[in-house]
Amino acid sequence: MTELGIEGMKPPDLRHTGNTLAAMTGASTKELMARFGQSTSRAALIYQHATQDRDHEIVDALNGMIEAKLKQRPTGTDRRGPATQSGSER
Repeated sequence: MTELGIEGMKPPDLRHTGNTLAAMTGASTKELMARFGQSTSRAALIYQHATQDRDHEIVDALNGMIEAKLKQRPTGTDRRGPATQSGSER
């Protein structure tokens, strides 16, 4: 690795870094398996480190989805669905 100007790193270190960076892009386990020739999901999961930054990204995405759905709802709509009939009309 000296010829690349990377002191103290070995090929497995670079593979781990590459896999981790690919996982951080949001690649699925199946995509990581295909990309790096892994035959089991267990091997791919090693590189999908949970990070606080990623957790915040997930929360923000979920909030965005919820807000978008709420904006689509017509105003004055009962959250429980269509109005129920009363009394003898049931």
